[in-house]
Amino acid sequence: MLYYGCYAGFPSATPPTWTPDPDEAVLTNVGRVLEARGREFLGEAYKDPIASFSDFHRFSIENPEAYWKMVFEEMGITFSVEPSCILRENDAYPGGEWLPGAVMNAAANCLAVKPGRNSDDVAIVWRDEGKDSEPLNFVTLEELRKKVCLVANALDALNLDKGSAIAIDMPMNVNAVVIYLAIVLAGYVVVSIADSFAAPAISMRLKISETKAIFTQDYILRDDKELPLYSRVVEAKAPMAIVIPVRGSTLVKGLRADDLSWEDFLGRVNHTKADNYTAIEQPAYAFTNILFSSGTTGEPKAIPWTHLTPLKSAADGWCHMDIQRGDVVAWPTNLGWMMGPWLVYASLLNGASMALYNGSPNSSGFAKFVQDAKVTMLGLVPSIARSWKSTDCTAGFDWSNIRCFSSSGEASSVDDYLWLMGRACYKPVIEYCGGTEIGGGFVAGSLLQPQALSAFSTPAMGCNLFILDNNGNPLPQDSTGTGELALDPTFFGASTTLLNADHHDVYFNGMPEWNGKVLRRHGDEFERTADGYYRAHGRADDTMNLGGIKVSSIEIERICNRVNDTILETAAIGVPPLGGGPEQLTIAVVFKDQSSQTEDLNQLKLAFNTALKKLNPLFKVSSVVVVPSLPRTASNKVMRRVLRKEFTQQPKHSKI
Repeated sequence: MLYYGCYAGFPSATPPTWTPDPDEAVLTNVGRVLEARGREFLGEAYKDPIASFSDFHRFSIENPEAYWKMVFEEMGITFSVEPSCILRENDAYPGGEWLPGAVMNAAANCLAVKPGRNSDDVAIVWRDEGKDSEPLNFVTLEELRKKVCLVANALDALNLDKGSAIAIDMPMNVNAVVIYLAIVLAGYVVVSIADSFAAPAISMRLKISETKAIFTQDYILRDDKELPLYSRVVEAKAPMAIVIPVRGSTLVKGLRADDLSWEDFLGRVNHTKADNYTAIEQPAYAFTNILFSSGTTGEPKAIPWTHLTPLKSAADGWCHMDIQRGDVVAWPTNLGWMMGPWLVYASLLNGASMALYNGSPNSSGFAKFVQDAKVTMLGLVPSIARSWKSTDCTAGFDWSNIRCFSSSGEASSVDDYLWLMGRACYKPVIEYCGGTEIGGGFVAGSLLQPQALSAFSTPAMGCNLFILDNNGNPLPQDSTGTGELALDPTFFGASTTLLNADHHDVYFNGMPEWNGKVLRRHGDEFERTADGYYRAHGRADDTMNLGGIKVSSIEIERICNRVNDTILETAAIGVPPLGGGPEQLTIAVVFKDQSSQTEDLNQLKLAFNTALKKLNPLFKVSSVVVVPSLPRTASNKVMRRVLRKEFTQQPKHSKI
């Protein structure tokens, strides 16, 4: 009520809910650098960290050599072979070649002792669901290094070729993080698979990446219920699996002939040298991780991360979330989605501790973990905040150590995030939007700028944004407008190749030029407001964002079209609620015989949800709308954007 009362009649849709304090601003990562080197970077124009932040962002674009050199120094990044420069022109790389000649290992950098960071510092703090009254568990940097080295040695004992793809399909716990780092340290490539995927989705990703082995668990434990995981991996006809028992020393029964228990896998190592491993140093563009993002053809795009991509993730955390040495960073996620690897790198490369809770974040147990672990930066997707608000499961817990929240994955709600800020003495929410293919964000917030809810205050550091007009041309920079978003291709950490699609066709074909460079397609529709904020308006193409998971409309429609014989065709639409918040899945249905249509729409919705479990159990149909036909272009393409606009105004389970 206070918020709405104060801003009644406010001339903008993005009133600030938090403003930076000058005394605190100079203590941030960027504020500290600007106080020391502001005049060196910006000359006489420098005033103070708050007033000069926008100038510093412009500096990061116009002077990539100086900006990125400074960031790498601040994060203590080391190279076994130094790059010849930060950026040079090279037609083989869109926007130029970053760190040419550099040789490094991103995982080795995560495990290294640096100035201000000791081997006995806490790297991971964790707790299992159901053990909320027990003490926290800690893994020091040295303990983490030894665990990673043990697994790296065991990986080599499998006699796989260096560069082989090795999948991880398990919840994000200490073992998963150890395995992830070990694969990268030893010169193999992680294949990221979300633990919610059904067998067909697992199988598709294993085939695309040509996976040679997979790490998984026997099952996932939630609310003391055992949810099968290994059996899904077997159903997917996965290659050799290394299976970890959830309940500690419990022996996993029923393994396939070529599969290994976790105990047998580690037992192959000569334990006299298990605690040490010489990192496989690689060229900066060598693959470290294959992640997947839905395309518009139904098959997920296989996006390789290199040793450069982790530096982009960590740099975003350093600048935008202000992750510092000694911080405790929590973000409920999974290694199957980009925020899983992001959390690993943004925490460890910045000298912070990673906070992992082995259980549902929608619980009082997680809320207590945030309190007990003294989390300082809490990331989330908006649906989690909505769940917390509706259940009040955070009540009574002290979140005063939180310095900021961060939100990504889907559109947020003003009311939900006002409530969320109130859980931590009204600390700011740093909105963060990006993509798997860029390893981080292209638009975000900053602790050096006023923050508005459901809005972004700045393009990401080093990133130049463009909004395209109706003719596909860039609007003048810093002007207001709404349209498809495009990115300057000179963007550190962005992808340069895809495993199963033509990278140029996906991201550059048909895009306009700016200053002699072809802009990079992203696919989101964005608005730049009169007061300089950015607001997201969903996908410009036909990819939906359901609960933070991007999925092709075509994938949904292929399943729904087969639910029963009365259906002629369907269209799957992600519809934003009128009050704001995550997109809700609406299915438009055209029946074969419209004159005698008697289908129970509630029963049809139930049938759709049952069928969609095979694609992903997290996908839920919110409403079903009967239409006489689907709007199409002259080339017969379905105009889902037209339906989205109509459905935003329509009640659920209706006919139009």
